Amino acid sequence: MTSFAKPSINLKNAKRNALGLTWHDYEGAMSTLCAGCGHDSVSACMAKAFFELSIEPHRAVKISGIGCSSKTTAYFLNEAHGINTVHGRMPSVATGAAAANSGLTYIGVSGDGDSLSIGMGQFAHAMRRNVNMLYMLENNGVYGLTKGQFSASADVGSKSKKGEVNLAPPIDPVTLAMSLGATFVARAFSGDREQLVPLIKAGLKHNGFGLIDVISPCVSFNDHAGSTKSYAHTYKYYHKAVHADYVPMSKEIKTSYDAGSSVPVKLHDGGSIVLRKIDEDYDPYDRGAAYAQVVERAAKGEIVTGLLYVDETQEDMAATNKLASRPLNTMPYDELCPGNAELTALQNRYR
Repeated sequence: MTSFAKPSINLKNAKRNALGLTWHDYEGAMSTLCAGCGHDSVSACMAKAFFELSIEPHRAVKISGIGCSSKTTAYFLNEAHGINTVHGRMPSVATGAAAANSGLTYIGVSGDGDSLSIGMGQFAHAMRRNVNMLYMLENNGVYGLTKGQFSASADVGSKSKKGEVNLAPPIDPVTLAMSLGATFVARAFSGDREQLVPLIKAGLKHNGFGLIDVISPCVSFNDHAGSTKSYAHTYKYYHKAVHADYVPMSKEIKTSYDAGSSVPVKLHDGGSIVLRKIDEDYDPYDRGAAYAQVVERAAKGEIVTGLLYVDETQEDMAATNKLASRPLNTMPYDELCPGNAELTALQNRYR
């Protein structure tokens, strides 16, 4: 399938961000996904988040694997750096890129098949290293690009389009991320832009690995009765636990979310995440409690959404490994290759 460029039309009175750019400057190619695919809604939310944060498109890096979800990097931020990697190998490419240039904004887009099957090992190690990136996992429970086989996130009892029943237990990316030490864990629904856009903004500004598991229905192969990843099922059972809004350092705090206690979380860039807890007893700082809440609600058939866990106290991969703050491609050769004596001294440290 081929993607086609959208016509470049910037209206004179179009809303502009702090950089003077319009919404159209954050768009990508025209989508070739099925009409109504949840992934297109996610792409639109990502473009909106980058626009509202006034991130220069050429200072962003989009990385994906293979699959319907991984096609979506073509559909936003046309001027950003981007690469489709090998199936399941996006995290290692993102890790290498972030190590070489930590000054860019990294967003990885993957799917449940790409991340939870062939890419499981790389997904886990990106979290363990706390790579400074936002990982968008577009979760529909099937391999849509290869005609609807169950993925590793398909729930027990979920039916395929042809009536086959899934008997294998699912891998839940949210509880997996919390158990592996991810420092920003959220879940959202592609049909809820009011919740998803602030989560993306907060995840982009988080210092470390941020995961957003987005329930994103596949209209062609997993949107029928009996599917637990359909629009109807998600609208009926998703439960908002915590809302998040990213507030830039210079902006007045304004929120329009449901009533509940408010908890501000200061970020490394000077801004903050404002959490509004719908469940009064929910604690997004307590990893164990957050894990238990997700599991307990899942047992009742509910899909807990919102910013489920956040930890701003952990160093990211660059700080932990004392990586150079300057991009490697800007460093002179004698710094990149200091000579045999320095190499020998480095090797002796490991003997």
